[in-house]
Amino acid sequence: MSLSPRSTSQSTSPNQNIYTVSRLNSEVRLLLENEMGIVWLVGEISNFSAPVSGHWYLTLKDSRAQVKCAMFRGNNRRVTFKPTNGNQVLVKARLSLYEPRGDYQLIIESMQPEGDGRLQQEFEKLKMSLAAEGLFSQSLKKPLPSHPKRVGIITSKTGAALFDILDVLKRRDPSLPVVIYPTTVQGDMAAIEIAQAIGRANSRNECDVLIVGRGGGSLEDLWCFNHEIVARTIAASQIPIISAVGHEIDVTIADYVADVRAPTPSAAAELVSNDTSHKHESLKSREQRLRNTMQIYLAQQKQQFSELTQALNSHHPKHQLQRQSQLLDEFEYRFSAAMKQRLSQEALRLNNKQHRLMALSPDRQLEKQSNRLTQLQTRLKQAIQKQLDTAKHQFAVTAGKLDTVSPLATLQRGYSITQDGNGQVITNAHSVEVGSTITTKLDNGVIESQVIRTRDNG
Repeated sequence: MSLSPRSTSQSTSPNQNIYTVSRLNSEVRLLLENEMGIVWLVGEISNFSAPVSGHWYLTLKDSRAQVKCAMFRGNNRRVTFKPTNGNQVLVKARLSLYEPRGDYQLIIESMQPEGDGRLQQEFEKLKMSLAAEGLFSQSLKKPLPSHPKRVGIITSKTGAALFDILDVLKRRDPSLPVVIYPTTVQGDMAAIEIAQAIGRANSRNECDVLIVGRGGGSLEDLWCFNHEIVARTIAASQIPIISAVGHEIDVTIADYVADVRAPTPSAAAELVSNDTSHKHESLKSREQRLRNTMQIYLAQQKQQFSELTQALNSHHPKHQLQRQSQLLDEFEYRFSAAMKQRLSQEALRLNNKQHRLMALSPDRQLEKQSNRLTQLQTRLKQAIQKQLDTAKHQFAVTAGKLDTVSPLATLQRGYSITQDGNGQVITNAHSVEVGSTITTKLDNGVIESQVIRTRDNG
């Protein structure tokens, strides 16, 4: 699809190829959806939100870029964990464009944690590739010997799987010889060591059946049995191989390639040992082969169905409904934000009016006048007290001055006042007659004396 306008020489109407914004966004959306199809993307979640509609909106980012994403309710119900900001995830999505804003976005169809998701994606990719080559074909499966002469075990020499196998063989067929080919069954070098152990068993040719496996664990723990080198080595083995990896629910690439898949290591031991349950186990083995064949067939059909669905999805009505639902979520968010802003503004206006009304209230005016009266009374008391203090000070100063010229003060310094009988102060000794009585005033009392004689200072 091309959005470039035609040249004017090819059209008589100059306005024929002038786009409206709506038309441009619509055609760009169809271009993205039809040309890109399904993509796998790894990124970190940010700006995650889950409105009441049940849809999820988020941004996937790395250190240099980001892209907006939407995951609608029908798809996010299948997610087995709760996404949060900061999660690293692997998503399967189709590229689209949100027409109202002109934003390009991803419509996520599935989501899983990055580590498990990457391994699962690699698992599915290798499974489909090997299936297309025919390595899982039932015609390549070698039958197990009905009465094995010697059993080879390829697993960890310290793992629980080895002891489980030996315990079953000892209980069911103690005379059956066993050869152990020890190897690591977890880690970076495990796949190469397992392949080497299978090759070593084939070169020695001392066993007529091999059990390859280990105990249960996570997808990452069992990953060495999903390596291509192990799958191709099992397929090339001349000795029939029983894959016994993990628990019954654990399925690896080795299980699909092996001649027989046992749900557990103990079940593999039962398959190679003879007892009354041999026929039953043989039936289970055939049933498992049928299951494996059906799984491969279903996987191929699923891949074909996915391709057809992808072509149909770009025109499916549900995508228009999803876009309308996303638009409705955005309108709801904008309406909610506008209402909150309006309510905040009205609350502010009401608060201002309440403050103005309170400022004009009679109670407020009376309170102001009362406060002013109280202040005036306080100032009056302070002024009166100040005047009293000033008067007291002036009185004290005047009293001090009077005290300095008071006769009493003179008496206090040791002087005295002498008076005759008439109360006149005697200042001249010749004014007193001999034999007369005189009175002398002291600071703390009076002395009456009789004149014996008089004389002058000479």
